[in-house]
Amino acid sequence: MEKSVGKEASDGVSGSSYLHGQIERELTGVLGREFVSRDPADLQAKAADWSWVSKYLQYKGLDVPAADFVVRPGSTADVERIVEIASDYKIPVIPRGGGSGTQGGTFAPYGGIAVDLTRLNKIIEIDEESLVVTAEAGLEGPLLEEKLNEKGLTLAHYPGSYHLGATLGGYVAARGSGVVSTKYGKAEDQVLQVEAVVPPGKTIQTLRVPSHAAGPDLLQTLVGSEGTLGIITKLSFRLDPLPEVRDFLSFSFPDIFAGIEAARLIMTRRLRPAVIRLYDEADSRKLQEWVGTPFTGTLMVIMCDGDRSLVDYEMRAITEQAERAGGHSLGPEVGAIWWEGKYEPYAKGKLPAPPLMYGTFDTVARFADLPKIYRAKKEAIESKFGSRGARYTAHFSHWFPWGGMVYDRFYVDNPPEDPAEAMALHDELWDAGVNASLANGGTINEHHGVGLKLGRFMRPQYGTGFDLMRGIKDAWDPDGIMNPGKLGFGPPRNRS
Repeated sequence: MEKSVGKEASDGVSGSSYLHGQIERELTGVLGREFVSRDPADLQAKAADWSWVSKYLQYKGLDVPAADFVVRPGSTADVERIVEIASDYKIPVIPRGGGSGTQGGTFAPYGGIAVDLTRLNKIIEIDEESLVVTAEAGLEGPLLEEKLNEKGLTLAHYPGSYHLGATLGGYVAARGSGVVSTKYGKAEDQVLQVEAVVPPGKTIQTLRVPSHAAGPDLLQTLVGSEGTLGIITKLSFRLDPLPEVRDFLSFSFPDIFAGIEAARLIMTRRLRPAVIRLYDEADSRKLQEWVGTPFTGTLMVIMCDGDRSLVDYEMRAITEQAERAGGHSLGPEVGAIWWEGKYEPYAKGKLPAPPLMYGTFDTVARFADLPKIYRAKKEAIESKFGSRGARYTAHFSHWFPWGGMVYDRFYVDNPPEDPAEAMALHDELWDAGVNASLANGGTINEHHGVGLKLGRFMRPQYGTGFDLMRGIKDAWDPDGIMNPGKLGFGPPRNRS
């Protein structure tokens, strides 16, 4: 009988496809046939995210770099066996939550096993005495929030990806921020404990509390590791009571720099608004279009929440500081409209999409550095790429006692038609923006993570410290199979 070359290449039982078939059979023996797939549509779906590159490749009918298998574990024990099999065969493991990231973190440029964690979606315990919730990593935030609200509680982490499938594990793996992080902290501040599976298939648990003097902290080693050290399977978070009231303020400023100064005065006087959003003129026009706020110009929106007496005090004190910096009160209405429409920019049909080219830089810095970062990045995009019609917009959305975060974007309305040329321009824009951040006291990112897209900036950011980070990676994952290519850690060892 004449041999079919095409069949031999994909049948999983002969020739060059035999090893793939062997691995598939082992995975199926652990999980069951319905939870293992090599269907090309499944592979593409689990590789895709919300990055421009992902959306652009789909728009052009091109493939996203995908894994060889998709698996859907239902327990930590399942994840252990998946990582054990991957370690035995030295093939990559790419964890995936809701796929709401923007940095190519779920791309699989070296193939391997995509681990869809969304079956790990159970609430394990709500400790109403300690105000701690423990749940599995694949649980979506809004589903947990519904149950917590029934008890008068909240996990006060409401990211822009809240209704795009963001999961608890994703919150922590990429150091996410939510809209009320100025008061309640980022995911890295709210997480208390994690359980994770590390190579070659062993489960570790960090301490039950994050504050201690019991040696180096494994918790914060896993936070922000983006699946490069292990797969987070379970987490415990600090909860907060639902606030009694939420009140709003809004101010206009003569320019963005007066607004930055107002935020500095508010934060360095240790006032604690839940939200300070400061929009430059270009971003306030987008906000009006998307949300319906009745003002364009340099706009600041503030929300205070908590007990009535505390909120009343903060509103008075914050108004004093804003006016001191040159702010003009626009009343509570603009802020209330913003709060009600805060997810509208992420609604279907409003998010930017190809053929438009775009990218969200976001950086974080001390107060002293924020004005020069804004100037440098605006100049880098609009001057260097002015012939391409590049536009720059920014708002400042997460604040700290020592500084703040710039959420800035570039847009190119008419990028090159040729995919190679378009990708080259995209990378040039990112190089210009990120390098401007680094040169002026910023970081490569504040809350979207690093992924594959920004890995090339990790060594310039950390210098010789990056070699120490690589040493940690090598110790935890000696074969380099955990989400290779991300965080600048390079390929798996068998591809180096």
